[in-house]
Amino acid sequence: MTAQILDGKAILATIKSELKERVAALAERGVTPGLGTVLVGDDPGSHWYVGAKHKDCAEIGIASIRRDLPAIATLDEVLAVVHDLNEDPGCTGFIVQQPTGLDENAILSAVDPAKDVDGLHPTNLGWLVLGKEAPLPCTPVGCIELLRRHGVEIKGAKVVVVGRGITVGRPLGLILTRKSENATVTLCHTGTRDLAAEVRQADIVVAAAGVPGIITADMVKPGAAVLDVGVSRIIAEDGHSVVAGDVAPEVAEVAGWVSPNPGGVGPMTRAMLLSNVVLAAERAAGVSAPVGD
Repeated sequence: MTAQILDGKAILATIKSELKERVAALAERGVTPGLGTVLVGDDPGSHWYVGAKHKDCAEIGIASIRRDLPAIATLDEVLAVVHDLNEDPGCTGFIVQQPTGLDENAILSAVDPAKDVDGLHPTNLGWLVLGKEAPLPCTPVGCIELLRRHGVEIKGAKVVVVGRGITVGRPLGLILTRKSENATVTLCHTGTRDLAAEVRQADIVVAAAGVPGIITADMVKPGAAVLDVGVSRIIAEDGHSVVAGDVAPEVAEVAGWVSPNPGGVGPMTRAMLLSNVVLAAERAAGVSAPVGD
């Protein structure tokens, strides 16, 4: 068996086209969504991610508000920028690119929950637990949208999520068990006893542990859908640093569906960030979002 590809790049392009129409409809009402970003330091990866987000915005008509700070920026200086964006009427929502090297919880808690387009503010995560509508975390929702748009059945599926992080694993389990998804979820992690036995039961596997190759072919049920969320850097045989996912390459010989890494879940995270910005602008303008958003 050769797995079919869960193509995040293609779905990102489709979602951009859909969002562009919604942004145009907002423009007719005199509303222009705006995405703000706060970036601390000179990390090349962070700069690339922020640049990609603003490029996405430009392509669909979202305004960009970019606030870059030096690596020596203090917590108070970052919080001052967060306050400015909270008060800026042109900023529909914003993100603080991680890592900052500062107190991430203090920074995240200072963001206006209504402008939290990452969906990770403690208030919004609390609303997720309680089942109230609020901004949702981008990567977990991106995983679900990637599956849906490829016709992978989620309702009634046995899902194993490997990874207990607050950005993916924990919120993904909560979202998948909502009535709108109706999956049965087992949340595993690097301390799980007999991880292979748990994963072998899954119709859908989401690997988000940040451990290169933790999911191997012998752990996967034939025909299962496998999403690779983990991103690590390893030294290749030629001595160069390369990106490695949590899913071993040979899994594609067993699975029914696999997401490439890069090119699978990553683009979907970007897509859901854009969607969160547009949805926040629609809510503020009193516009009903399309069914399914």
